[in-house]
Amino acid sequence: MGGMIKKILIANRAEIAVRIIRTAKKLGIRSVAVYSQVDRDALHVSMADEVVCIGEIELSDTYLNIGKLIEVALSTGCDAIHPGYGFLAENPLFPDACEEAGIIFIGPTGKVMRTMGNKISAREFVKNTGVPITSGVTGKKEELLDAGKRIGLPVLLKAAAGGGGKGMRIVHHENELEEAIESTARQAKAYFGDETVYIEKYLENPRHIEFQILGDHHGNVIHLFERECSIQRRYQKIIEESPSPTLTPEIRAGMGAASVKIGKEIGYTNAGTIEFLVDKDLNFYFLEMNTRIQVEHPVTELVTGIDMVEEQIRIAEGKELTLKQADILQRGHAIECRIYAENPEHDFQPSPGHMTLYREPEGPCIRIDKGIRPDTEIKSTFDPMISKLITWGNDRDEAITRMGNALSEYIIHGIKTNIAYLQALVHHPAFLENKISTGFCDLHTKDIIAGIHNEKNKINRYLPLTGYLACELSGKHNGNSQVIGAENIWDETGFWRNSMNIRVQFENEEILVDILKIKKDRIEFRIADTLMMADTIVRRDHKVAFTINGSNFTAWVSENKEHTASITFQGQLFTCKRMDILTESEFASGPDLHGSDHNHVCSPMPGKVIKVEVKEGEEVRKGALLMIVEAMKMENKIVSPANAIISEIRVKINDRVEADTALILFDKIE
Repeated sequence: MGGMIKKILIANRAEIAVRIIRTAKKLGIRSVAVYSQVDRDALHVSMADEVVCIGEIELSDTYLNIGKLIEVALSTGCDAIHPGYGFLAENPLFPDACEEAGIIFIGPTGKVMRTMGNKISAREFVKNTGVPITSGVTGKKEELLDAGKRIGLPVLLKAAAGGGGKGMRIVHHENELEEAIESTARQAKAYFGDETVYIEKYLENPRHIEFQILGDHHGNVIHLFERECSIQRRYQKIIEESPSPTLTPEIRAGMGAASVKIGKEIGYTNAGTIEFLVDKDLNFYFLEMNTRIQVEHPVTELVTGIDMVEEQIRIAEGKELTLKQADILQRGHAIECRIYAENPEHDFQPSPGHMTLYREPEGPCIRIDKGIRPDTEIKSTFDPMISKLITWGNDRDEAITRMGNALSEYIIHGIKTNIAYLQALVHHPAFLENKISTGFCDLHTKDIIAGIHNEKNKINRYLPLTGYLACELSGKHNGNSQVIGAENIWDETGFWRNSMNIRVQFENEEILVDILKIKKDRIEFRIADTLMMADTIVRRDHKVAFTINGSNFTAWVSENKEHTASITFQGQLFTCKRMDILTESEFASGPDLHGSDHNHVCSPMPGKVIKVEVKEGEEVRKGALLMIVEAMKMENKIVSPANAIISEIRVKINDRVEADTALILFDKIE
């Protein structure tokens, strides 16, 4: 234990690695970053004082390889290792290996982690402290099936050794239980190296509220108050806030005392989080403990003014906590939104790919934690989180207002994101009135998406289209966000006819645009019977400011390699493509794999095949499960689009596949 830390190896990646590096620099501590080849252009790699490549792509050979990480720490002269969150952060073998190698582990001991980092042993320990807890069991598949029937549906399945919602499933119907147990065990093995599954009674519509604790090596444990984490999708948090708008002062004090009691009785050191479920009557029940720093720690930092990573380092050095419980106050209100590369309209399916435009909101009381560059490709290998957007206000209403404004100014093109979804969510009446629970997204997502479409449909489609035309016809952008050419070719050669018609695919509508005149920064055109005259004021770095009939507008425009444009206008995202220009990819594309019959199924995104359910020659019905492809820590079920006979299986388990890779060929049965 302890000793002055002068150099830290960060056994993680992306935004948490960047976050740790920033505090290390503040403290004058050198940092060593590790990366896999797929991460070679990541932001954390460029920020660290030293970097070491630890492999190609497989997690087991890179970020989950304890031996390799210890070897790098020793060879670079590191005093300590910070695990961040995820990966090895809650694997007790990691602090054990650090201790054996004489390296400080910035986190709890392996012994404590074995007890509190595992859902089963943690619940057994907490039960003896007198803190309220729900009942649950673990065991082999047959035992879990029996337990599910005995406890009574619905039940919640979890990876016993993990967290972050990975592999978590709610099961409402008995015929779904066996497959859910197998899936949870598979994901638990992949993410945490332990396939043990835990099953417990599921509380309907609870709140998820957690308390941040800090413990030093001198027996001191304090809490930094709570975070409300009830807004979740796929059992993973997407919005967190502090303080909780739910708790009374009495309940807050009781939960804080319970959290500190758990920490003291286990002898907890470093940062940890005690998570609770809270029912409608504000009865609270211990859920689990996360023996690490949390994704959502920034909201605690903003309301308490405490640098959590700095406290972690001080504790690891053996220093006594300088903070006393009475000194810690909650000031104002903070909200965090997790920005994900995903499509809320398709069950939040991950959306990896190249961003064609990345622009962050700016202003007072806005914080963005990220691990990406503007030109970063969002990889399918990792979690789809792009960044964390955090706002602070004097009260909840002010924090929400700032968050809504910041989300409206957060522009990402080229991939699907949850930005519009989050913006609609924080303005939803139920959220504003604090009528929330862990089932909020399940209950309201359909209405939220419908509301997004309604708002989008209110916008005159000619306005964002004008922004696109101003960019398309008056100078375009290359990959470096620079305008190509001050003038367009028409200005140089003059008109060879009075007007020109171009066809564009705007959203799902094909529109014929009659270009009447282009001269310097003015475009005159007609769509149907509407005459439009637009004057461009600004056109740089993807921003197009223009006036139409005296009214001012702004659009953000970018294009992908297929020349499909993304247009952000009044907070809404539109797509547009010229149909009168044949792109290189269209020209080069040949016939489909099986002609026009589409007798094959493809992967929806890059990923890894983890299960094949069928054999060649087998007859399947429409909707039958064919295989499972894992991408961005999510299992994607590939199902048969028709009644068919499997003619060829082109992949096997553990094969990596690209988007649109043909996985299975089949012959349809009429």
